[in-house]
Amino acid sequence: MQGLVEQMKERLAAALQKAVAGATDKGLLNPVAVPDIVIEVPREKGHGDFATNLAMQLARPARLAPRKIAEAVVENLDLADTPVERVEIAGPGFINFYLQPSWVYGVIPMIIEQDRNYGRLEIGEGRRVQVEFVSANPTGLLHMGNARGAALGDSLAAVLDFAGYRVSREYYINDAGNQIENFGRSLEVRFLQQLGQDIPMPEEGYHGVDIIDTVKGYIEKYGTGLAEAPAETRRQTLARYALQEKLSHIRNTLLDFGVVYDEWFSEQSLHDSGAIRRTLDELKEKGYIYEHENALWFKATAFGDEKDEVVVRSNGIPTYFAADIAYHKNKFERGFDKVIDIWGADHHGHVNRMKGSMEALGYNRDDLQIILMQLVRLYRGGEIVRMSKRTGQFVTLEELMEEVGRDAARYFFVMRSPDSHLEFDLDLAKSQTNDNPVFYIQYAHARICSILRQLQEQGGRLPRPEEIQAGRLTEQAELDLLRKLADFPGEIAAAAELMAPHRIARYLHDLAGLFHSFYNSHRVITEDTALSQARLVLVNCVRIVLRNALGLLGLTAPEKM
Repeated sequence: MQGLVEQMKERLAAALQKAVAGATDKGLLNPVAVPDIVIEVPREKGHGDFATNLAMQLARPARLAPRKIAEAVVENLDLADTPVERVEIAGPGFINFYLQPSWVYGVIPMIIEQDRNYGRLEIGEGRRVQVEFVSANPTGLLHMGNARGAALGDSLAAVLDFAGYRVSREYYINDAGNQIENFGRSLEVRFLQQLGQDIPMPEEGYHGVDIIDTVKGYIEKYGTGLAEAPAETRRQTLARYALQEKLSHIRNTLLDFGVVYDEWFSEQSLHDSGAIRRTLDELKEKGYIYEHENALWFKATAFGDEKDEVVVRSNGIPTYFAADIAYHKNKFERGFDKVIDIWGADHHGHVNRMKGSMEALGYNRDDLQIILMQLVRLYRGGEIVRMSKRTGQFVTLEELMEEVGRDAARYFFVMRSPDSHLEFDLDLAKSQTNDNPVFYIQYAHARICSILRQLQEQGGRLPRPEEIQAGRLTEQAELDLLRKLADFPGEIAAAAELMAPHRIARYLHDLAGLFHSFYNSHRVITEDTALSQARLVLVNCVRIVLRNALGLLGLTAPEKM
């Protein structure tokens, strides 16, 4: 489906193409190959509704000043069948188009007809995309970094789906390697401590109080018989029990946060299936693995990295990097056209070698996209919140949802670009004021629902688009709303192409602001029946777009507040 703005851009580009041909036929321009014509929306309203830099693009091949080219093109423009009111040449040769205000009325029937599908696009053309996010070690509780990754990944997946991609959400379970052995040792210490043994927790062990609860739960369920078992058996048994418990807890917490995965992929399965060994053998055959000091190394420097990387230690145990290579190879083998990972910013050094390993295996490195997230800082009362009251460590996602609610948490995590640090103000997120962006946006939706209920209570009904006089919508506040509604499909396209769901958060806030401004200055239901009908359909269109955009971020669209 194509939006009103995109349709207009296509019409203008086609008219410009013909104008260049006409100017060339008249000898005003040297024959040139016309590049893809880019039509943009100027940042400043004074520069028109649309603009193009076509004249600058043609300057070198046409061997003519951009301004002269712009004059020749404009002179040959046929805009008789368009709503263009006037065309101006600005600066060095920009061509600016000013449209009749009525051109935005066309968005009304689009929104009403498409309803929940308004904004849905086909730019993805059904290509398969996998988004892997959170993938926290199953050895503890979810913290703020995991929470930001969850909101970001789930929203990005929703935007990509809306843009026409076939999207799969995946969680990679880190259930192998040293961390699991360390986890087992930590559980063993807590288990024996519960039996009265005075054993200190190793410094590198897991000190969270949650694993004490895990061990207590095990004893309550299975008793203390493990005390007599060999140490290795005890550790493995406790680790298996704890992993299952932790994963179940993570799954349920993320479910409460509105995140549902299509796949939970086990790292251990890569070891068990021999996928890691086969992957390393393939890299070795291709000449990208070499032996040094009894260890195996990947030639990361061959792909622009600063140093080579160990894939098998001198003791014969594969590294995490080796498992990561096999895992990402597996992703592409499953048929995904694009693979997106969301990582913490502390993994930035791993990005190039990961892309390099895919290139070494014959894949396009650009088909692996990695989004890095910066840290989250929680604030309460103007002070940084460092510790959880419940666990004595970090604040968990569960605690955050209990305090501010799911909607506020999700919006705040996604409202900034992932590469920017996020300051999460708990007091603001809980407030029911216009300063809270979540309240501000949801209140706009609730206000419109209240208007529509009022209409129903008065025995009225929403008219169909063809029954209204859209031309009655002449106030600047009304035209601004219509233009913002027309921009929605373009925002979806940009958010998908740039992998930037924060654009949808910003769009929502802007649309809500335009609605509140309109509502505070103009009555919707008035003595003027024709005007009332037009405004009722307008605000219903705003309601539809607010609901659609809120849904992409995993937020509810309340009818009452």
